[in-house]
Amino acid sequence: MSKTAQQVASNPRRSIPAFFLGIGFVCLVTATVGGHLGIGLVMLGIMAACSLAVVLLARRSETYRGLTEALDERFALIGQRAWAGTGVVLTLGNLCAFIGDLASGRSGNPYYWLLATAALSYVAFVALLRRHT
Repeated sequence: MSKTAQQVASNPRRSIPAFFLGIGFVCLVTATVGGHLGIGLVMLGIMAACSLAVVLLARRSETYRGLTEALDERFALIGQRAWAGTGVVLTLGNLCAFIGDLASGRSGNPYYWLLATAALSYVAFVALLRRHT
């Protein structure tokens, strides 16, 4: 890993905005390859705005600093609960899309795999965490 990449990875204040920008550029390139330059530019703009918001939040928000720099157990628990809540929301969204796809006469195929992955990863993490905690 280059020295610049190590500096960004070791500093959470820079690594999260850099991640957003990186995803924005990946979206731009893939959308352009797929013939949708406009969508790619919109996605890059959205991700750049998110990156800027994160940079601005990092300066003034104790909560943001706590979640990115793991100041204490309270912030670690907040981050853990936020990820768990995100997983629940995404799983429920995929479940609703799967049911809607089935109700409209389609196979529900992309949503089926996302739900199966969520269920299997949940079981695997419960088993893993049960053994190591």
